[in-house]
Amino acid sequence: MAWKKVSPAVCDILEEALMGYPAQERRMFGSPSFFINNNMFAGAHEEYIFLRLSEQDRKEIMATSDEISLFEPLSGRPMREYVALPEPLLSDREWLQEWARRSFLFASSLPPKKKKEKKK
Repeated sequence: MAWKKVSPAVCDILEEALMGYPAQERRMFGSPSFFINNNMFAGAHEEYIFLRLSEQDRKEIMATSDEISLFEPLSGRPMREYVALPEPLLSDREWLQEWARRSFLFASSLPPKKKKEKKK
């Protein structure tokens, strides 16, 4: 399945929101994604920024806008703990930075994930 290429503007917005965080950037879904302790917590996909949030934060952010949904890169297969923020909501940089901060803090609280060995 081919995904719609994420716009450079969405990538720039995400990188700006995460500036200063000690995160590792990797490619997922053909777009930038960010990790702490090998736990993914944010990324860009198509016209969305996705964030990993606690259950309480997911409920809170989803109550702020009908446009926010669970992150579902494959139809019918939502990613647990992640929400998708569509591009029209990304213009409020302070709002986005606050949710990016919460995402980083939540992922930082998780136990470090062991790297999977590459198949030979």
